[in-house]
Amino acid sequence: MMCNAVRTLPVVVRFAVAIIASLAFASAAMAQGYPTRPVRFIVPFPAGSAPDHIARIVGEHMQKTLGQTIVIDNRPGAQGIIGASEAMRSTPDGYTVFAGSNTAMAANPSLFKKLPYDPVKDFMPISRLITSALMLVVRTDFPAANLAEFVAHAKARPGQLSGAYASAGMQVALAEMKALGGISVLEVPYKGVPQAVIDILGGQIAFTFADSAVAITQAKGGKVRALAVTTKTRSSLMPDVPSMAEEIPGFDISVWNGLYARAGTPREIVDKLHDAANKAIASPDVIARLNALGQEPGPLTAAEFGAFTIAEIKKWAAQIKKAGIQPE
Repeated sequence: MMCNAVRTLPVVVRFAVAIIASLAFASAAMAQGYPTRPVRFIVPFPAGSAPDHIARIVGEHMQKTLGQTIVIDNRPGAQGIIGASEAMRSTPDGYTVFAGSNTAMAANPSLFKKLPYDPVKDFMPISRLITSALMLVVRTDFPAANLAEFVAHAKARPGQLSGAYASAGMQVALAEMKALGGISVLEVPYKGVPQAVIDILGGQIAFTFADSAVAITQAKGGKVRALAVTTKTRSSLMPDVPSMAEEIPGFDISVWNGLYARAGTPREIVDKLHDAANKAIASPDVIARLNALGQEPGPLTAAEFGAFTIAEIKKWAAQIKKAGIQPE
């Protein structure tokens, strides 16, 4: 009955139907054998940054599930734009995955007038991996032993302290400190947090709001002093570190990381990547390694992560506007 109905269609329509059917078959076949070669994770920040640590920890477990090597490809610069643009140009076959974050996928649409990619139209959400706080860090010999002393020290020296930023979260944190705390500082852009911390140790920069993955490691090594976390309340992973809101009411910045595929990637492949990612962040070993870096697993389904990304774009737009940051 169905065959007879198809035969009565015009030749062009029948040809189109045949093409669609063959493409669907080819897509299903490709997904069934996926992956047959290494999978590349594009990380839009440098080696040693929090997104890099997260991608390597999660990727190491995912490759056991997928049966193929996960290759980390660091493409830092322009607050994630370079890496996101590279991922957008990839073939939608699941062999290039973008390790996105609140910077590239939520804040950048409001930080830049012309963005060379669309976080929603050009990408498919796979899974959110973690949520976290940033940490206010200074050198151990900085003349402020705690958050209250830092705020007083900064207010007494308007425009004299230099603060580094390498992501949207760090940039907004600086802007909120200025707007909510009445603190004037000199903002210095960097490609990545590790470089900013190196300059703090060298005395070129006074402070930064570092990714907790970097800050905790440096603080445990006695190289920097962690003065506060940027979330509204203290982190359960770092209960002895106060929140910025304890000295600057209303201060609240949280960050996150997740995985995205190029738009058009077969759903079956996205599902395989999602299942492997969620299996990774449910692993006790992975959880322990992430927790040690101040990262809390925050898995979401692909659909939930898509809705979350859209909501975060709106949220960061409001925060950026509130902080008075003008788009570049």
